[in-house]
Amino acid sequence: MATVAFIGLGNMGGPMAANLIKAGMTVTVFDLNPAAVDALTAQGALSAKTACGAAAAADVVITMLPAGKHVRGLYQGDANNKGLLDVVSKHALLIDCSTIDADTARLVGAKAAEKGIEFMDAPVSGGTAGAAAGTLTFICGGSDAAYAKAQAVLTVMGGNIFHAGGVGAGQIAKICNNMLLSVLMVGTSESLQLGLDNGLDPKVLSDIMKVSSGGNWTLEKYNPCPGVMENVPSSKGYQGGFMVDLMVKDLGLSQEAALASNSSTPMGSLARSLYVNHARQGNGSRDFSSIFEQFSKKK
Repeated sequence: MATVAFIGLGNMGGPMAANLIKAGMTVTVFDLNPAAVDALTAQGALSAKTACGAAAAADVVITMLPAGKHVRGLYQGDANNKGLLDVVSKHALLIDCSTIDADTARLVGAKAAEKGIEFMDAPVSGGTAGAAAGTLTFICGGSDAAYAKAQAVLTVMGGNIFHAGGVGAGQIAKICNNMLLSVLMVGTSESLQLGLDNGLDPKVLSDIMKVSSGGNWTLEKYNPCPGVMENVPSSKGYQGGFMVDLMVKDLGLSQEAALASNSSTPMGSLARSLYVNHARQGNGSRDFSSIFEQFSKKK
């Protein structure tokens, strides 16, 4: 697998592609944002004028896109444009790292299978810091053969690689994880604010909770209270990181899945309502840890 096409160079895709370049792989990139492409070509990537142009000669194609409609459009094409499935080699491995609905992943996987092409959904967890450090968690859905073949590229970009099941299973596991993450972020935010309201230092309270029964990832790696932790969005005006709008999207996917399986997810439902309200107040492009401000005292 000497050549990789990487399509979608946003906050996550850009640093993921950069790690492949650093590992010595031949990487051809495409994004609708020319600046994102320029940033990667400056690091040694090749560029293509179209997504199909990037993918046509690749051994591995990796996509990182905002939503299911973008994935369907890119892979299937339309009446006026070819899709990736029309141009890639039959020996290519297709890996979609977007977080989308499982039905879209299964649809694209089925279309790929009809052409004898291996497709795998592999959404990621670990945020922009994990993307830059090459420590992401990949949650894969696909055949055993696709999973085995993907190791050569996924291990360059991630520290934890899981095979959740067949195509679409990666998406289900990812939305379960993000639903829990949203609940933890809300609970951590309201707990820290409760401490602040009662005279506690939020850093001291965080240190206490990290090693107590309330310890969780948001306290340890992504504290939502400004000034408590360096190099996280809360200490940078909630810029960068994982946007509120994307969390709203993922929570919507979790609730769609819950309806389809008749699952009870009251905490996930409440978290979605809180994040939707937060987005409607103009916070959609800010990091999801900014939900802390919903509980803070307004000046």
